[in-house]
Amino acid sequence: MNEGRQQGAAEASAGQKALDDRMSRIKHKIIVLSGKGGVGKSTVAANLAYALSLRDKRVGLLDVDVHGPSIPKMMGIEGKPVSGTQEAIAPVEMGSNLRVMSMGFFLQDRDDALIWRGPLKANLIRQFLSDVEWGSLDYLVIDSPPGTGDEPLSVGQLIPDADGAVVVTTPQEIALADVRKSISFCRKLNLPVLGVVENMSGFECPHCHERVDVFKSGGGEQMATEMNVPFLGRIPLDPRVVETGDRGSLIVAESNGGAAAEGFLHLADVIISTGEGGGRTIEAPPEGEVKVMRIAIPVAEGKLAQHFGHCQEFALIDVDRERSQIVKQTSLVPPAHQPGVLPKWLAEQGADIVICGGMGQRAQGLFRSQGIEVVVGAPVMAPEGIATAHLNGTLEAGENICDH
Repeated sequence: MNEGRQQGAAEASAGQKALDDRMSRIKHKIIVLSGKGGVGKSTVAANLAYALSLRDKRVGLLDVDVHGPSIPKMMGIEGKPVSGTQEAIAPVEMGSNLRVMSMGFFLQDRDDALIWRGPLKANLIRQFLSDVEWGSLDYLVIDSPPGTGDEPLSVGQLIPDADGAVVVTTPQEIALADVRKSISFCRKLNLPVLGVVENMSGFECPHCHERVDVFKSGGGEQMATEMNVPFLGRIPLDPRVVETGDRGSLIVAESNGGAAAEGFLHLADVIISTGEGGGRTIEAPPEGEVKVMRIAIPVAEGKLAQHFGHCQEFALIDVDRERSQIVKQTSLVPPAHQPGVLPKWLAEQGADIVICGGMGQRAQGLFRSQGIEVVVGAPVMAPEGIATAHLNGTLEAGENICDH
């Protein structure tokens, strides 16, 4: 009996080493979650992975929806044979930058139903992570089934150093209520929430261009604010997203994918800038222990955007002035740039200082009227470096590049 236990322990240790070795070759691991079915989570995961590959990133897409794997169908690789050796399983490749693995590749009939309990699903997910030859990747995007059950729980436990979760919702309250549970689930697992994506957010008629909020609009952003997590952006409702998925393509791969494709590309850019700019949230000490100042920095491609009105997102960095250290950092996508909008919005986010490359005099006045200090002429560098330099008094500010 002791020999059996020793052998079991040795096998478990070898399996953990294989998992660690595979994951160590992947820079960023992102889990796509939703507490609600039917919100387009797999569509977001697939288009995000493809968009990242279009940005010259080496990407893996893992579908851990054991009971309803849809990734192979929507990507046009259903029925592709999976090869491998005794040591490793080869993922299905789409071009030079994208590798895909799904339970769907192993089903003889797409209508087959798998009746598996939790331990079997957990073992399968472990195998997909440790036995698939992912190679060296910039990103592994993991598409989980709806809810907070075995699959996302297994992924969260097997990859404790995951960058975080992208939470997908639609704008209506019936979806938001369940999605809030996903955010609470992430917090219980100590899994950072990279942000919320509001899918199916408004429909623009292709003929008259009138916008109709079929499922409302703005609910995801409001919920993100209430839950104190970043808002990553909106993907508009577009029938072509469904059409492309049904025929085995992706809207982001279309030459004229419209606003939906642009939304996915923007989401990829925000994810890249968050990962390369150190966007994981740093938890602050309990309230009352430090005096916090919030610095807002416009960011594009992970570094300072020289003009505050033309940025992909704002890095909001909470700093302890007395200790000269960063205590928390988050990222938020700003509303569309219009005169007077950003000063009010940043004031609502609690910003004390905005640091940018350039800002016109009128805009500076609007910020100051909101009680926000303005620093211009900052160099193009990562937002944490700018905040630290400002704290230490070593920020070398140059000319205001937008003085009008």
